[in-house]
Amino acid sequence: MCRLLAYIGLPVSLEKILYKPEHSLIVQSYQPREMTSGVVNADGFGVGWYHHQKEAEPFTYKNTLPIWNDVNLPDLSRYVESKCLLAYVRSATEGQALDFANCQPFSYQQQLFIHNGFIENFRKTLHRKIRSILTHDFYEKINGNTDSEHIFALLLSQTQINKHRPPEYALRNTLVTLLEMAKRHTIKVSANIVFSDGNRLIASRFASNAPAPSLYWLRDDLNFPQSVIIASEPLFTGNWTAFPENSIISVGEDCVIQVDQI
Repeated sequence: MCRLLAYIGLPVSLEKILYKPEHSLIVQSYQPREMTSGVVNADGFGVGWYHHQKEAEPFTYKNTLPIWNDVNLPDLSRYVESKCLLAYVRSATEGQALDFANCQPFSYQQQLFIHNGFIENFRKTLHRKIRSILTHDFYEKINGNTDSEHIFALLLSQTQINKHRPPEYALRNTLVTLLEMAKRHTIKVSANIVFSDGNRLIASRFASNAPAPSLYWLRDDLNFPQSVIIASEPLFTGNWTAFPENSIISVGEDCVIQVDQI
């Protein structure tokens, strides 16, 4: 299992949210508290963020090193500020390559995407099934071999097919499709997802067999006012709320949280 982090609100430095909290994403990479599979998240990391003063496609910084071994990220994080960011530390599924093509966040135009979870025996079960229902545009854009990137391609396909519906609808359809496939092939699927266009965070806590991996949100903490943080594990002591099982939440720049069951 991997660990996820997302933020939307007033501009914040990467350093403040990545490094300063007592149980930061850096700490979670080597000392997670709520992982149900694996011990450390040492198989790479990634950070994606949006420019807080102008419209631009998101920036990403990735490495296949453990996040604690990257010598550039601490300096970079002191100088980058963003009102919307996603970050991730990876615990690779056995058999998946450690290369940049498999590092998250994945991006497409304005979209950033991170995923914590798995599709059981992905290459032998749903790999071809998922690819068979992708739209041509996103079938061609898959560069790696992870289940995560295929889920992102499925989400983008659903977004394209339902372009006049809100993005929460595309995420719901994606999860329902995965659930139906999982039942058909008698396998387990879990999909804690966060994706964004820079103006909203949309996230799910989902598994075909409960419990789903842990996921929390926190709104308007004293150290992060007018903001919402989503994280696999609480970053510090505060009024964190656990996502309900099999739910989708969405939050915009107004920090109003909407929760829906799948």
